[in-house]
Amino acid sequence: MDWGLSNRIHRMFLPSSGNTVMLAVDHGYFMGPTRRLEDAGVTIAPLLPHADAIALTRGILRRTVPPTTRTPIVLRVSGGVTVLQEDLSDEAVTTSMAEAVRLNVCAVALSVFVGSPHEHESLVHLGELVNHGEEAGMPVMAITAVGKELEKRDARYLALACRVSAELGAHLVKTYYCDGFSKVVEGCPVPIVVAGGPKLDSDRAALELARSAIDEGANGIDMGRNIWQSDHPVAMLKALRAIVHEKATVTEALDVLNGEKSRGPGHPTSATA
Repeated sequence: MDWGLSNRIHRMFLPSSGNTVMLAVDHGYFMGPTRRLEDAGVTIAPLLPHADAIALTRGILRRTVPPTTRTPIVLRVSGGVTVLQEDLSDEAVTTSMAEAVRLNVCAVALSVFVGSPHEHESLVHLGELVNHGEEAGMPVMAITAVGKELEKRDARYLALACRVSAELGAHLVKTYYCDGFSKVVEGCPVPIVVAGGPKLDSDRAALELARSAIDEGANGIDMGRNIWQSDHPVAMLKALRAIVHEKATVTEALDVLNGEKSRGPGHPTSATA
């Protein structure tokens, strides 16, 4: 592996654990001003120092993240459809590799839609992006999206989507947790990070998801709504770090969460949400 590409990957993973806690704030590229991400800068600022990497679009990066940050950037480079459409799979690459290099990011990310009407296009886009990434020393993260068809989140489907993504050259894969998740990990030769998905019914549920994912072989998490839609997002992020990096149990992580709640304010918009 090229030194520059390898260096970019290693910057996103904590050496002591080999894992990563990524913060996903790229939802607006197809969902618009998502609840508690309306003012992205206000939401991101207190979380940025506690994330191993942050996933976002170039527009939000330029306008909300100070160039002095040392937090690695995962740049969302696919798009072209919104939640107004029934079929979310008709995406294309919207940001060039040259732009990613100019922005000095650590990885680029795009969605692949296996089993969708636009499966072929999304997989070809992945292959082409990997070609450009190898030339530039830029890692590519494939996101095994399922659009609105949440019932596809089973081990057979996700194992297929992750393996195909790796076969086409993806250096990292982001996918969902599911029953039998260890089989998904076993079939994927590159690191997997687990998405948080929609906001769960409690902070405990999100911590349990993270604990299960790490126990079954994930190399980290890439959560968004289960962090910044929490009433105490910084506390939640620190609790997740305890699980991912320090092997904390869910009970121990809840102790971190509750301890941090008593030390600081909640979400900046919680008073008006």
